[in-house]
Amino acid sequence: MPDTDTIGLLVVLFAVVFLLYTYIGYPVALWGLGRLFRREPASRTGLETWPFVSFSIPVFNEEHQVEELLQSLLAIDYPKDRLQYLIVSDASSDRTDEIVEAHAKYGVELVRIPERGGKTRAEAEAALHLRGEIVVNTDASIRIAPHALKPLIAALADPEVGLASGRDISVGPDHSHGNTGESGYVGYEMKIRDLETSLLSIVGASGCFYAIRKDLHLIPLPGPLSRDFAAALHARENGFRAVSVPNAICYVPRATSLKTEYRRKVRTITRGMDTLTHKKALLNPFRQGLFAWMLFSHKVCRWAAPWAAFAAFLALGLLAFSHQTALLFFILGAAFIAVSILGWALSDGSHSPAILSIPAFVFFGNLAAMHAYVRHLTGYQNAIWEPTRREEARGT
Repeated sequence: MPDTDTIGLLVVLFAVVFLLYTYIGYPVALWGLGRLFRREPASRTGLETWPFVSFSIPVFNEEHQVEELLQSLLAIDYPKDRLQYLIVSDASSDRTDEIVEAHAKYGVELVRIPERGGKTRAEAEAALHLRGEIVVNTDASIRIAPHALKPLIAALADPEVGLASGRDISVGPDHSHGNTGESGYVGYEMKIRDLETSLLSIVGASGCFYAIRKDLHLIPLPGPLSRDFAAALHARENGFRAVSVPNAICYVPRATSLKTEYRRKVRTITRGMDTLTHKKALLNPFRQGLFAWMLFSHKVCRWAAPWAAFAAFLALGLLAFSHQTALLFFILGAAFIAVSILGWALSDGSHSPAILSIPAFVFFGNLAAMHAYVRHLTGYQNAIWEPTRREEARGT
């Protein structure tokens, strides 16, 4: 039977290999396979006839930013007679409904739900009023670049494509990248989606800005699940690809603090885990082939990575009593945690230094995944949708 040191070394080795695969090996594998089996980009420069498009936007108490949201939608470069703007108010109690109704002359439609039911119910209510053959999903805090919609819709001219996802750019209120850690992570995620698109299909859409064929959008989805994640899975189940469109840009404002971002991550990852459990058949490699590997690598491995890092840290702690190298790495890990906690404590400041905010974002982002896993196992569900309050950001 292996001794304690051997077991500890094996745990550390496994964790290191697993983490390297999750964050480096998987993208490298996508790049290599994409070079061998590369698909042509889905986006086209233009269409002779643009399809009718419906924007579906659930809102709750957004009086502070709904005016700017509507102005940004009305400024989008797309034939105005081919657009429907549908704002679904989840029983807003402020001036949101009044502001939306003031834009009725521009074609903006308000659907009010009299009692709060959450985002999924709001989206289901909106489905009854959609007139477009393509549905675009976004939310009140996002700003879509004026020329972003056409390339997104053009991607759906490919009969193999059922969903087209935009490119998120994380920004602060002054158009600059707000939180350095968050901006870096978003850029990394967008690159992964580009690689997945080149090979086959993305495994999850950007909830900030994506377009989907109406028939796919109307597939029923249980309330607690993640629609943007499930949308890409619906596309796969029905024989379509889901693709990322690099020039379909939307500006995503940073969270007001790491604490706000932590709560958002816990909520969205929990919903993602619940969604994948609901769609677990897509993890079967004998039926789904390459897509099952991509889904497992991008989602399951990413969610499991914090547990691997935690196991390695504990193993280093045990090995530290007899191995100086293990002691050094254990001290470095403890220092990283200490710096992260300090960054967390200072995250409500408007200019938290990157030397603190980056490790704090990484550490608490992974801690959020562990927290979400516990919620997933215990069946915890958020009773009512509460939008993440972000700093105001204006697209350029």
